[in-house]
Amino acid sequence: MNHFADPSRRILVTGATGYVGGRLLRRLEERGCRVRCMVRRPEVLAGRVAPDTEVVYGDVTRLETLPPALQGIHTAYYLIHSLASTGDFELQEEEGAAFFGRAAKAAGVKRIVYLGGLCDESNDLSPHLRSRIRVGARLRESGIQVIEFRANIIIGSGSLSFELIRALVQRLPVMVSPRWVLEQAQPISIADVLSYLVGALDLPDGDSIIYEIGGAERTSYAGLIKEYARMRGLRRLIIPLPVLTPGFSSAWLGLVTPLYARVGRRLIDSMTTPSIVRDARALQDFPIEPMGVQQAIALAQHHDDHEFTETHWADALSSVGPVRSWGGVVFRNRLVDLRTVTIPVNAEQAFAPIRRIGGARGWPYANWLWHFRGFLDRCVGGIGMHRGRRDPEWLRVGDALDCWRVEAFEPPRHLLLAAEMRVPGRAWLKFEIADEPDGVRISQTALFDPVGILGVLYWYALWPAHEFIFQHMLGNIAKLAMEEASHAGANPDASQVS
Repeated sequence: MNHFADPSRRILVTGATGYVGGRLLRRLEERGCRVRCMVRRPEVLAGRVAPDTEVVYGDVTRLETLPPALQGIHTAYYLIHSLASTGDFELQEEEGAAFFGRAAKAAGVKRIVYLGGLCDESNDLSPHLRSRIRVGARLRESGIQVIEFRANIIIGSGSLSFELIRALVQRLPVMVSPRWVLEQAQPISIADVLSYLVGALDLPDGDSIIYEIGGAERTSYAGLIKEYARMRGLRRLIIPLPVLTPGFSSAWLGLVTPLYARVGRRLIDSMTTPSIVRDARALQDFPIEPMGVQQAIALAQHHDDHEFTETHWADALSSVGPVRSWGGVVFRNRLVDLRTVTIPVNAEQAFAPIRRIGGARGWPYANWLWHFRGFLDRCVGGIGMHRGRRDPEWLRVGDALDCWRVEAFEPPRHLLLAAEMRVPGRAWLKFEIADEPDGVRISQTALFDPVGILGVLYWYALWPAHEFIFQHMLGNIAKLAMEEASHAGANPDASQVS
C-alpha cells in the first residue's frame, strides 16, 4: 500500500531543524504527506513549512511534552542526536530515546524510523557510535516496529562530513594526516539516505529490522579529500602521520575547519574503525541503486550552490546573537560579510535604491573605488566595470550589471548578484528586505567561496576595505530609501545600521 495516498496516516518528523530532518521534511511535503514536526523551538520553522504541515513543541528529555506531539501519528521519524551537547551525551541520548519510545507506544504509533550509525558492533566502538547503537535498542524496547538505517559518512551540501572535506581541501595545500583518514568507509549521498528514509513508509507492518546503507564504493576520508580536490582543480599532498591522537586531531580540525573541538573529537573517535556495509538487505528490499563517490560529491556541490543562494543569511547568522559586523565570518565554509539596517519605510521604498544600483548612477558609496577595482580587473584580463546595465530602473535575471550578473531578482524583496570579475573563488552580493514591526530590515550580504589558500588570503586582504565600503554602502542605501519615502509624503527617522 502506498502510504503517501492514505490521508489517515500522519507522519511525525523529529529533528526537522537539523540537516537530515529538514531535507526529509521537504521530501515528504513534496509527496503530499500529512506531516507534523516536533521541535524544541517551533518559531524556527515559522514560514518554512507547507501550509498543511503542523509544527508543535516537544522535547525528548521531557516526557510530559511528548503525548500531544505523538497523538494520531502512524509513523514517527527519530532524527535526534546530542553530538554537540555538554555533559553525559550518551545518557541523554538513551534517556531521550526511552522516553520517546514509551510515549509513542502509549499514543498508538505503529512505526518508528531511526537513522543510526554504521559500524561493526564487535569492534571497540567510540562513545558516539556506541550511543547510536543503544538509541536504536531503546527504541525497540518500546515494542513498536523500528526501522533502523545505519549510515556513516553522508555526502551532501552542508553535511558535517562534506564541510570537513571541503574545508581541508580549500585551506591546506599540504595535509599531515592521522591514521583515521585511511580507515575504509562506504560514503553515501544524502539523496540516497533520504530515498531510504522515505521508502520506509511503504514497508509492510511486522518485526523491527536494521538496514545497513552505504554508497556504491568503499573509500576513506583520504580518498574523499583527493576526489574533491581533483574536482575543484586543486593539487593536494597528504602526508601520513599515524602518531596523531584523536584529541590532537580534533583540536587541529577546530582551527582549520568549521568544526569545533567537542564535535570534532566525537566525530574523529567514530572514524577510527572501519564502517562498511556487511548486510546487503537494503539493496534487496528497496528499489534504490546508491550512487558512487564522484557522483555524490558532484551532486553535493551542485545543490550547495542552489541552497547557498537561497539561504536566509540574516536569520541564520543573527540567531547566535546581535553583532555589529559579520565581516570575515566563516559560515558553512563560505566567507560572509553581513550587515543589516532597520528603517521605518515600506518594502517598495527600501528596495528602490537597490534595484537601481550600478550603471550610470554608480554605487551607493565609494563609486570611484568600485571603478578602480574594475580597472584592476581589466589589467588581468577581466571584464571590469564597463558593461553598465540594460535599464536604469529595473533588472531581470541574467542581466549584466557592471562586473556582476543578476542571478535572482524578486522585487521588492530580493536581489542576488554573482561576480564575474577575476577572483580566486566565487563571489556574490545579496540584498534582502524583510518586514519588521517598525518598518523593514534591509540585509546586505557579501559572500565568497574561496578556492584554495589563495582565495582565503584574498578575502582577508580585502577585509579592511570591506569593513569601510560595505558599512557605508548600506547606510547610504538606507538614506536613499528614506528619501524615497519622503518624496512619497513621509518623514521618518532611520535607525542605526548594525
